[in-house]
Amino acid sequence: MHAIKTAIGIPARMGSTRFPGKPLAKIAGKEMIVHVIEKAHAAAIGPVFVATDDERIAEVVTRNGGEVRMTSPDHNSGTERLAEAFRELDFDIIVNVQGDEPLIDPAAIRSVVKPFDEDAYLPMATLAHPIRESADLHEPNVVKVVCNAKGRALYFSRAAIPYPRSGLPKALQHVGLYAYRKEFLLIYSSLDSCQAEQTEQLEQLRVLHHGYDIAVTVGDFHCIGVDTPEDLARAEEMMKAA
Repeated sequence: MHAIKTAIGIPARMGSTRFPGKPLAKIAGKEMIVHVIEKAHAAAIGPVFVATDDERIAEVVTRNGGEVRMTSPDHNSGTERLAEAFRELDFDIIVNVQGDEPLIDPAAIRSVVKPFDEDAYLPMATLAHPIRESADLHEPNVVKVVCNAKGRALYFSRAAIPYPRSGLPKALQHVGLYAYRKEFLLIYSSLDSCQAEQTEQLEQLRVLHHGYDIAVTVGDFHCIGVDTPEDLARAEEMMKAA
């Protein structure tokens, strides 16, 4: 039995609708993509690659000692971008670390790969944490997940699930950190989209629609993403306070 070979992929593009040029926006004097690379290396689970279609991102990454895989500009998601980037590379598990997570906890990255040690056929894994505020349960930008008894996702939604008929249920907030078995990552990029995915704008629903399992590890995984310039300022304040 060979040792599982794991790598981290960071998909990055310049064309964010709400925050163009986001990967190269500076936090505490350093480009955001560089902060993410450093956090990924701190997880110490395998090599780190940035998958991008933009030479400006590639230049910053290589100047800071990072590795780049150039990809097509035509991908609809980071997952598809990673599928191209890793198609010819010899790894078993690929972790998808979002390029706008400069505060991601390396422990979260380590946690998302653990279910693969327990299930040799698991195609995909992700994380969640308990929701503590009622407002978050009803906030569409907070994605919720409901799991079965085996810790596999039943459904992800922007709506309040489970629906709170009385009080605040033991609801889970999804954390957008994914890991894939490489064979499944390549399969995913060829799967047809589905109505639920299009309606909710959640690409992980495509996986469930086609009958594949997603393991969900629950813990204190509170990751802060940067979607707007206001988020960038907030992230910088949090770094200064750390």
